[in-house]
Amino acid sequence: MNEVVTPQLLTGWGRSTWSAATIAAPRSVDEVVDLVNNAPARGILARGMGRSYGDAAQNAGGTVLDLSAFNDITIHGRDVRVGAGVVLSDLIDVLLAHRLFVPVTPGTSQVTVAGLLAADVHGKNHHIDGSWANHVTSIEIVTGDGQVRTLRPDDESAQQFWATAGGMGLTGIVTALTFTAIPVASDQMRVTTRRIPDLGTLMDAMRAADTTARYSVAWIDSTGLTGPIGRGILTTAEHDDRPGHAAHAPRPARTLTMPARIPSGLLRPFTVGAFNSAYYRLMGREGTNVAMPLRTYFHPLDGIAEWNRVYGKRGFVQYQFVVPDASAWVINTALQLLHSIGAPSAVSVLKRFGAANPGPLSFPMPGWTLALDIPIGPPALAATLDHLDDIVITAGGREYLAKDARMSPWSLRRGYPRLGEWQETAAEMDPRGIFTSDLDRRLNLRGDR
Repeated sequence: MNEVVTPQLLTGWGRSTWSAATIAAPRSVDEVVDLVNNAPARGILARGMGRSYGDAAQNAGGTVLDLSAFNDITIHGRDVRVGAGVVLSDLIDVLLAHRLFVPVTPGTSQVTVAGLLAADVHGKNHHIDGSWANHVTSIEIVTGDGQVRTLRPDDESAQQFWATAGGMGLTGIVTALTFTAIPVASDQMRVTTRRIPDLGTLMDAMRAADTTARYSVAWIDSTGLTGPIGRGILTTAEHDDRPGHAAHAPRPARTLTMPARIPSGLLRPFTVGAFNSAYYRLMGREGTNVAMPLRTYFHPLDGIAEWNRVYGKRGFVQYQFVVPDASAWVINTALQLLHSIGAPSAVSVLKRFGAANPGPLSFPMPGWTLALDIPIGPPALAATLDHLDDIVITAGGREYLAKDARMSPWSLRRGYPRLGEWQETAAEMDPRGIFTSDLDRRLNLRGDR
């Protein structure tokens, strides 16, 4: 029998959107099929670790599935089959014991593999390796008619495969997937760090790194308190292929847990600026091919439990967009607009994207992506972000659904020109329209609400 509990309040990682849903915890594919066949009027949705920043993993008044019991991992060479509820941190432990690693990882390991697929996550290596779905070879899914299907990117099910990759959980309940891991020699990275004094020089250096580094990311100072807005720290990295290191990367000890109650308004322009100035001085110390534990490089914030609490009760918005190379100017425009209204970004991350994959709702496209963590509070924030939406979309870009908590249906339709194609496939997979979320209802993502 499924374990069903009373309605529970759920929120995204930004802690700015809340709603209640009934949680069910199936332990087999048959139980998932039963839940799908008996979905309530408000629909059904799978939820992983709740690391989408907005309302993508919420379903107000409906059912939300906890798939943590689907946690099996099977390895044959580099082919890895994983249950939907496998958490990335656990998967990395198992893979490293076989001298393997995931082909793509986001900035946290506290996500499920089904969540990686639903958001088609990208990492610091998109310009070389693409996003998560590029490396998935099959998806096991329960669709809206209660069928158990296997989807692949290279057969007659390819259209449904690519609709599911980046489809935000709205094409069915994924129960397992298979992907191709990459070989690694050790648990170490070789990291090169450069402190770069202005945005233009930083972006030039990142363009050059497209052909020289597998992993590339820049932290940006968005405050301008003690230096130019857009100065930053560029880190590039490769896996350390030298023999002699154990293929085991211990998880960083959580040395800090944020208190449950932190007052909103703590992260003001001056306090964020002071932090950014200190970070630029201390963390921007230059080094070439410096050895660094793999987890420290990829998942630095995982050592701080509940770090999102630092934004206080009101929470924060993560605003992440992508624009083509020809519209690189939008990066500076975004930083300047938010600075002008006193909306500091506590964490600002710039990355390069390579070629897009066939997913109609996959976020990456060739060019630049900027992610900004903005505390809720400045009176002009909502209007400024609406204005920035228009700038991004007019420049040929779009926003990331996995990070969104406030964009408009207009922004969605302009930014994702293949939305209609995706809606047709989603309707084929879910003819009753039972897979839904707060994100879906807010944006009319499915187009049939």
